[in-house]
Amino acid sequence: MKRRIVFKVGTSTLCHSGKGLNFRNIDMLARVLSDVKNEGHDVILVTSGAIGAGVAKLGLVERPTDIRKKQAVAAVGQLELMHIYDKLFGEFGTTVGQVLLTRDDIDRPTVRKNLTGTFESLLSMGVIPIVNENDSVCIEEIESEHKVFGDNDTLSAIVAVLIDADLLVILSDIDGLYDSDPTKNSDAKLIPVVTDISDDIMALAGGTDNEFGTGGMITKLTAARVAGEKGIETVITNGSEPQRLYEIITGGEGGTRFKVEDKKHDSD
Repeated sequence: MKRRIVFKVGTSTLCHSGKGLNFRNIDMLARVLSDVKNEGHDVILVTSGAIGAGVAKLGLVERPTDIRKKQAVAAVGQLELMHIYDKLFGEFGTTVGQVLLTRDDIDRPTVRKNLTGTFESLLSMGVIPIVNENDSVCIEEIESEHKVFGDNDTLSAIVAVLIDADLLVILSDIDGLYDSDPTKNSDAKLIPVVTDISDDIMALAGGTDNEFGTGGMITKLTAARVAGEKGIETVITNGSEPQRLYEIITGGEGGTRFKVEDKKHDSD
């Protein structure tokens, strides 16, 4: 059965702790997503990593703190990231297209409608849209005190709702949601299925220890909640093992699956 799937990949999967792009991970991701598309599914990729790629490209020793420098680094990184995506997806016969979004694009009904049309046209032509927030002109994601999307986790959920996706898969640097912090508790257990994103579940989330990323488990749970409200199932899984995606998209195990009732076709 054909499915429409949004995949979100984070900086921790794309970059070696800010020291350069992780070509092995990106190559495997391009291979698997191209294969998933060839199986007949619609594939959309929401990507982070523009600033991380820009930091590496410019040879900076750390992520800049000044907002203008962040925007400049993002401008360089976006080009580098799309160049690599185009090259690696192209190796598997897949054409990609870039879609950059800002808050106004989502909030304005006319632009939102045009965006939906663009996504539909790209998918109908067999293109994988690659989506990111336009960091070069929009500070909401990269400047935490002014966040709109929260980060690209939440953006991926908004895109999933926008295009009426069947599944959202968030690739992270962790296997999924645990009952305690696995970096501090060796006995922490992975929670394979969540049926209700309650306050107790939200309380399990912490911040991010990755200086080159902007998200954390809290933003992933928020994304799962946003998608779930529209009947879209979410899975959080480890981005270092893209081969897991084959089983995940067919309902199999791999990470944490957030089950939902089917509300996709309910009236708003």
